[in-house]
Amino acid sequence: MSDAPQTPATGNALPTDVAEVRARKVIDRCNGCGHCRDLMVDSSCLFMPQLFSLVDREEAGGEPISSTEMKQLLDLCNTCGICPCTLVHTWIREAKDSFVERDGLPASIRLMEDVELVGKLGGALPRLANLAFGNGPVSKGLKRVIGIHPERKLPHFPQDGFTAWATARGLSRMPETNGRKVAYFAGCTARYYFPEVAKATVEVLERNGVAVYLPEQKCCGMPTMLEGDRNLTFDLARFNVAELNRCVTAGFDIVCSCPTCGHLLKSVLREGAQYSEEYRALVKQMAFRAKGDFDQVSELLAGEDAAFTGRVNSASAHGRNASMLSLTQWKFFSDQGYFAEIGGVDRLRVANHTYDLGEYLWELHEAGQLNLELGAVPAHVSYFAPCHQRQQGIGQPWMNLMGLVPETQTERVGDAFDCCGLGGIMGFKKDFHETSLTMGARLIDKIKAAAPERVATDCLSCRMQFQQMLPYEVYHPIEILREAYRNSQTTLPLHELVKTGDVAG
Repeated sequence: MSDAPQTPATGNALPTDVAEVRARKVIDRCNGCGHCRDLMVDSSCLFMPQLFSLVDREEAGGEPISSTEMKQLLDLCNTCGICPCTLVHTWIREAKDSFVERDGLPASIRLMEDVELVGKLGGALPRLANLAFGNGPVSKGLKRVIGIHPERKLPHFPQDGFTAWATARGLSRMPETNGRKVAYFAGCTARYYFPEVAKATVEVLERNGVAVYLPEQKCCGMPTMLEGDRNLTFDLARFNVAELNRCVTAGFDIVCSCPTCGHLLKSVLREGAQYSEEYRALVKQMAFRAKGDFDQVSELLAGEDAAFTGRVNSASAHGRNASMLSLTQWKFFSDQGYFAEIGGVDRLRVANHTYDLGEYLWELHEAGQLNLELGAVPAHVSYFAPCHQRQQGIGQPWMNLMGLVPETQTERVGDAFDCCGLGGIMGFKKDFHETSLTMGARLIDKIKAAAPERVATDCLSCRMQFQQMLPYEVYHPIEILREAYRNSQTTLPLHELVKTGDVAG
């Protein structure tokens, strides 16, 4: 009898191509569990309902799930994290990669997925780019040519980008200080499309006595990973892991104002890393020194480098638990994370030193070190916590922080199953635009019902979707905090005002 996977209804062998086999593994795992069949009924997820619809048809004696349907199913997953299975997330990515390796990616997708390249090109000639990709008839035709839906609003390319501004402030040089210092991983959208968010991040951190360093960085890799472009994703990840490890070695924490970047660095990178050969060898070495006492092993790891076990952030709990596995148990585990090809110890060091910006500032507040000289910002604000921030398990730092601002009335809109629907670059594609709007419609209705004066979200992809579908001004919460600091009664020295851009230099 053939070892090839069998369809439940007919018993006919599926194609043995690795892409279909990997996709089938996802389908069979999810169908065998069934947990998400009911869980996802009241969610914005498109993937799970379609998976179970295909399975039900097949099990009722209908047509087997075809290769094309498998590929289309995988394209519905935007790694929002609403479903709870980390292993399935990895399998979906690997199945996508296999289809792309075999079938290739259209040139239009390769352009759209390279958010950093598009940002650099548009930023070089911002006026021309904004004219070309505005909302006129010529721009709509141009969008069609490159695969973007003609009605999709694109962000304006700014006249003054963040990188040049940061370089002029000396942020590209490592600061020498014994105080708090962070390596700021700004992300592509803040660097190239919404520089005011990155500038506000620097200003607020500096207002709180934190030295900021802007290391060399590339796209976090989430857009390319979602498209199944494995080679480019790994090139980006290897560069960022090496550069950020250099920052960790120099005593920096890593701060992300983009929750998607933070989720990838903090959560996706660490998947399986505690079972890697590198981490296993480190713990074995520690176990030998501790003569098998694993309580002492944990202490040794923390003393060796807080990146492994000493981080108080919730994300590091996985590393602490893994270090307590006996070596006998460990032989049954291996690094099955998506980024297993990159050294596990390096991935853990980056992950355990990475903070969401809101998380970092709220920890300052809890330590009694946050500057509370905040002026009033009279506004009714509806705040949406995006998918990749919720996945980090850090509570509601931005709600807490905005709650400190006088005269700002903040309410949270949306629940754990709500999604804006943009899905990275998915919402820009011609074939996905209407689906993207449908996915976000439930959340949009909730925001409209709240009738705010402003909308706030820390995800700039959500911001673009809200600007597409809502009449309200949209802010990153850090911009509201910066406004509060600027509205305070405390006057900065003249040289500080010049640095922040409040007066001409």
